[in-house]
Amino acid sequence: MRYYFLFLIVMLPVTWACSPPPPPVAEVRPSGKIESTAPPITVSAADWPWWRGFAHDNHAVGPNPPTEIGPQSVIWEAEIPGLGHSTPILLGDKLFLTTADERSEVQSLLAFDAKTGDKLWSLPVHEGNFMHMHPKNSQASATPATDGTYIYTLFMVNDGIWATAISLDGKIVWQKEAGPFRSQHGYGSSPLIYKSLLIVQADCDGSGFVAALDRGSGEIVWRTSRPSGNSYGTPTLANIDGQEQLILCGQDRLIGYAPETGTEIWSYVDLSVTTANTPQVAGDTVYASGGYPDHFVIALNAAGAGALDFTHLIWEERKKVYVPSLLVDGDFLYAFGDDGVAVCYDAATGDQNWKKRLGGGFSASPTVINDLIYAPNEEGEMFVLKTGAKFEQVASGKLSGAGFASPVIVDGRIYWRTSTHLYCLGPK
Repeated sequence: MRYYFLFLIVMLPVTWACSPPPPPVAEVRPSGKIESTAPPITVSAADWPWWRGFAHDNHAVGPNPPTEIGPQSVIWEAEIPGLGHSTPILLGDKLFLTTADERSEVQSLLAFDAKTGDKLWSLPVHEGNFMHMHPKNSQASATPATDGTYIYTLFMVNDGIWATAISLDGKIVWQKEAGPFRSQHGYGSSPLIYKSLLIVQADCDGSGFVAALDRGSGEIVWRTSRPSGNSYGTPTLANIDGQEQLILCGQDRLIGYAPETGTEIWSYVDLSVTTANTPQVAGDTVYASGGYPDHFVIALNAAGAGALDFTHLIWEERKKVYVPSLLVDGDFLYAFGDDGVAVCYDAATGDQNWKKRLGGGFSASPTVINDLIYAPNEEGEMFVLKTGAKFEQVASGKLSGAGFASPVIVDGRIYWRTSTHLYCLGPK
């Protein structure tokens, strides 16, 4: 979350628990042709520009990084002030990530030299007006995104979700409240870039929404209200049935929206009230998992319109994969459960190829490159597994800090943010 929002939901009492929820958020619809001031998108597969990488699937390209996870593979390390669960992004030779000092109530964006680990700059994006969150969440759980010109951040602050565009040299270009937000356990949904738009999902009691802002000006192009309820995942983009779609999971349903207008294309209901990860798409099949209070992993044929029914359900498994996002790789679907149990499914049938307890709890989402999967647990131990129908653990290792962020793999290097450090691992 996804950026990345990584925590286990438990129902804790909060001060507004007995108060009525606010009314639905005011919707906005595009009128006429949209004249955008957004810069062109100049990132490529050589970058890691947003949550889950260039193709939105946590698939890395290029040479394999080292499988030895430990001091022997560390090229450089940098201490990270404050706390954040967001995943770093990479643009050229620069890394960007968010963090928050929860004592002084400052949320910041940091920039590092990817070759040396030197800190280039630190920009306070918001100061004060922090909101309630779960102890296992952070005030900087949303992964930033870049179009190659600006860095975009999302923070929960001052009773809303605020989007900010920041120049590559660390200056605020614009800042806009995407919509109001009522926090139960915090926020962690990461921004999506689609053409000239910055897409923001914010599910909460009463006033949940999904919105699109112009990347150039911050003006709201469209905003669609969402069903009332608390979910914490990040949407994804896909082409389904020949149509570009925005896929969201939460509030007991999967929904496909038209990303240019925010209008609903299809929906599938009766899943789980709360989810905290990102759906995955392969062809016309959407893979999704949750959640709270019900557990599920499903494969859904999303080719269609309107209310989809059980005839669209390809397979279903009652397993808790709540916070880590699923990983689709060819014929296989990998599910790393919050409880530390990993399962490899046949992506087409849902049959189990293997099931293995790795140990510890999992919140980070796994990353795959070639025939290797890298998956950190919350204790900061990174597991390296072989892809395929037979379980094979190649290695595991631990560095300083807890592991709530997903590994970023580019050009044979692993960039991994723990609760205390940003690491670069690779051949020395």
